[in-house]
Amino acid sequence: MYARPFIDSLDFAGNSRQIDTHVPVAALSRLQDMLDNCDGDLHYVVQGGLDNLARPILDISVEGVCWLLCQRCLHGFEYGINHQARLLLCDQASLDSQDEEEDFDGILAEAHLDVLTLLEDEILLSLPISPMHPLGLCQMAEGESANKGDRHPFSVLEKLKRN
Repeated sequence: MYARPFIDSLDFAGNSRQIDTHVPVAALSRLQDMLDNCDGDLHYVVQGGLDNLARPILDISVEGVCWLLCQRCLHGFEYGINHQARLLLCDQASLDSQDEEEDFDGILAEAHLDVLTLLEDEILLSLPISPMHPLGLCQMAEGESANKGDRHPFSVLEKLKRN
């Protein structure tokens, strides 16, 4: 079983610590609902630091491949993940007053932050809402055109128009 990493987020950022490792896709339970299979692993880097205003931040990078389930044909397809995010560590009052127009995302600074939950949140936010094969590669699209004989879907209405 994979050991889940936990960090003290403010200490991690203040001391510019870094985690650079891999996680099995199967260890990300909430992600599994969107996947065709749980094969493979993802490489991630979490780097703590301070921004130009000396505020604590976490820079996150996730790369790898997962197998999403196409919403058109319900078959799996390979989807490359290459996601970067900068997260500002805030207290609850700062989060509540955060302006929506700011160009950073804030998260609650925690003494026991689950790194995999944070990564999984970032991955889920980066995935398409309705994952589908690229155009021309979906099995459903090929099957539909063959079954319909490439007729226009409203061609049946043409007969009603003439009567």
